[in-house]
Parts: sequence; structure tokens; C-alpha cells
Amino acid sequence: MTGVAIRATDIAKQFGKVTALDHATFEVPRGIVFGFLGPNGAGKTTVIRTLLGLLRLDGGEGSVLGFDVATQSDSIRERTGALLEHDGLYKRLTAEQNLDFWGRVWRIPRAERRRRMETLLTRLGLWERRKDAVAEWSRGMKQKLAVARTLLHRPELVFLDEPTAGLDPVAAAALRDDLEHLASEEGVTVFLTTHNLAEAERLCARIGIINKGRVVALGTPAELRDAVGSASIIIRGPSITPAHVAMLRTRAGIVNLTLLEDGVQLVLAPNATVTPLVRALIEHGAEIEEVRRERPTLERTFLDLIADDGHAGAAT
Repeated sequence: MTGVAIRATDIAKQFGKVTALDHATFEVPRGIVFGFLGPNGAGKTTVIRTLLGLLRLDGGEGSVLGFDVATQSDSIRERTGALLEHDGLYKRLTAEQNLDFWGRVWRIPRAERRRRMETLLTRLGLWERRKDAVAEWSRGMKQKLAVARTLLHRPELVFLDEPTAGLDPVAAAALRDDLEHLASEEGVTVFLTTHNLAEAERLCARIGIINKGRVVALGTPAELRDAVGSASIIIRGPSITPAHVAMLRTRAGIVNLTLLEDGVQLVLAPNATVTPLVRALIEHGAEIEEVRRERPTLERTFLDLIADDGHAGAAT
């Protein structure tokens, strides 16, 4: 399915004197995993709550699945799923009883409800534990069940707010795998907030970065990395010394230079090339063993974008 799942245009939200959203603008295509990244207090959760109609916008316009967030929020919530700060599970009930309860809330017919429960619990590796009380489960298993609850009524779009937060590395990796498979198999659009940048880089087809209530970058992970600046160049050799570094600092085209234990790391200006620099090092007696270009990581990109955003203001 093609088209736009979410459209936000200059959306704004104030909490007293605090600016939570400062004319944020972005679009999310249908059928992808979209990562929404930002530091604590950047406005991520506020965006989700406004898109679901749980908070009233103070300015701008938003639509979800073609429905206006200000006037058609009931239609939005009927067609979406959300896993926010509360998992929506009843710990005294079994996994089966939890999903049955939510299936009845969504008015899913009994036979379809049973089939859907079995499908989701099987995909998430929970079917054999369906008769166990949720209180006995690990946090990772509870989070998987919460994801199943979110997907139970076959929503077109799901909002997942920090779904792997607080999980141990094994449980987090397992849940990421499950989300990846479920997104592809269910064909839903996933709006994912996370502080785990490796998670975002792996799962997300597109990423938005928000800071102080403003969306400061949008694009694929590769586009965001390329937008920040040039790749760094690693030149390794056992005889590269501080004297070589001093010589390199006199050369044109070097934006940044760092002495490593066994070489140097360079960031070059857009039109500069590394060949004359390697030649100069050799002419000054350096032995070169390796020259390698390293693309900036998404983590480095994220930190650079946040640091470069000098817009004043606060967010929640």
C-alpha cells in the first residue's frame, strides 16, 4: 500500500511556558518502519499523543491514515495500535485471557479472535506459555505480549514508544527480530521511538530526528549520515609520529585531524583527496600499512545533528 500514513505540518504544543512542539513538520510513508529519535525531553511522546488525539494541538495540522487529528481522533484510534508507557496487561490473567479480553474490547468475533491470538503468540514464541499468569513472566516476555495486544485488531499503523527500553540485550534483540518480522508479515506501518541508535539503523527505512520540539532531520539512515559531513579517513602505520601530524596540519583540505595510537584519523573538506596526504607522509619517512575510509555512524550523525541545533527552547 502506497501513500502517506502520517502527515504533520507545523504542529505546535505548549504546556504553560514550556514549548513541547515547535512547528514540527514531517511525513511517514505507509508500510515502513519509521524511527523517531531524540534526546529525553525532545517531544517524541508528545508527538504520539497529539497524533492519537490524546492531546489537543495548539497550532498546525496533522493527519493519520487520512483522518484529521483534531476532528477525527476516534477514527484514528480505531485503526491504530499503541504501546506507550503502560503495557495494558493484567498481570493476574494468563496471556490467553489478556488477549481474549482485548479482543472482546475490539469486538473481534470469537472464532477470529482465537485464530488471531494463536497466530500472534506463535510468531512471538509465546504460544506454549499462553496458559501461564503474566505475573510469572520475564519483562521481555511481557513486552512481547504487549506487542501482540497492540497488533491484535490488525491495525494499519502502530505506535511503539521505546518498546525495548529496560530489556536485557538478549531480550531486546529477540524483540527487535520479532518486530522486524511482524512488520513485514503484517504489512503495517510502524512508528518507533527509541534511544537505541543501532536498533533504529537496523529496523528503520526512514528516520526523523527531533530536538527541542523541532524536527531537525528526515531521511534514510544513509541520507542522514551523508548529510552530516564527509567520511573520516584512517591512515595507519607504526612510524606515524606527532611530527607527521604537525606536517599534515599545514596541508590544505583537512577539516579535522586526530592522532591515533598507530596512525591518524582525518576528516577532509568536500573537494579534498587523501592521495597527496599519503604521499606527503611517505616523503616524510612514514611507513603506511593501511588507508581506510569510514562512513559516520548513525550515532555520530545523531550527536552532530543535536549539537548543531542551536535553537533555543525547551520540550517535554
